[in-house]
Amino acid sequence: MKTLTLGYSPCPNDTFIFYALTHGKIDAPGITVAESLEDVETLNRRAMKAELDLTKVSFHALAYLRKDYCLLRSGGALGRGCGPLVVTKKHDSMSKLRGRKIAVPGRYTTAHLLLMLYDTGYENVAMMPFDRIMPAVAAGEVDAGVIIHEGRFTYQGYGLRKLLDLGEWWEAETTLPIPLGGILAKRSLGAEVISAAEAAVRESVKYAFSHRDEARSYIKAHAQEIEDSVIEGHINLYVNDFSIDLGDEGVRAVEELFSLSMARGIIPGSYIPLFL
Repeated sequence: MKTLTLGYSPCPNDTFIFYALTHGKIDAPGITVAESLEDVETLNRRAMKAELDLTKVSFHALAYLRKDYCLLRSGGALGRGCGPLVVTKKHDSMSKLRGRKIAVPGRYTTAHLLLMLYDTGYENVAMMPFDRIMPAVAAGEVDAGVIIHEGRFTYQGYGLRKLLDLGEWWEAETTLPIPLGGILAKRSLGAEVISAAEAAVRESVKYAFSHRDEARSYIKAHAQEIEDSVIEGHINLYVNDFSIDLGDEGVRAVEELFSLSMARGIIPGSYIPLFL
């Protein structure tokens, strides 16, 4: 029996997805996992050190990880209408933010990458944990923030307004779903173990969909926002058919994100295959 270290975020979409796998609810022949729940940027940076066998990361981070990790087709966060939002308290247009300080939820987050892809002039960024961004914008510590996760549902409660939905912008530019995060496996695990891990993640997602209420207490124990309506909205937005399998459209979305980013010189070029 192979025990694999598994990293994912405490956000409802990830705890929903991985509940069955981490609580012995599915058959995962030959595999057990030892989970570690951490902020996505922490996971990104741990992956840079190859510390985890399996891990959720931002797709931005994957651009720097392809030598050591391959992408799994299950467990990811892609979709439509679920992109990061640029919010502010005192400005009324994106053009007013050029050169001003904008909080982003980490150097290697896809939110940061999308802001850089959107246009130039937004390079004055402050890195901070995603749950610190809305309070920082509301307090005037920064001029704006790029928010993710539950923030999409709660920013108005901080007196903030939305200037840009980076997901809507991405969809209009590419017609593709927005690729936010994916599950990686160390290439050194080998094809047999990686295939078994991918199958286990897929079954965990399917179990979650067919037993939606079973993981509620586990999800609420880790969520930043504990209102049932926020948790349910978060899961509905970020967990979908792409979480079961990326499919051809999901793969095209990831490839397009990398292609555009490489063309702009934002990420390094790589010809290493996404998958094993």
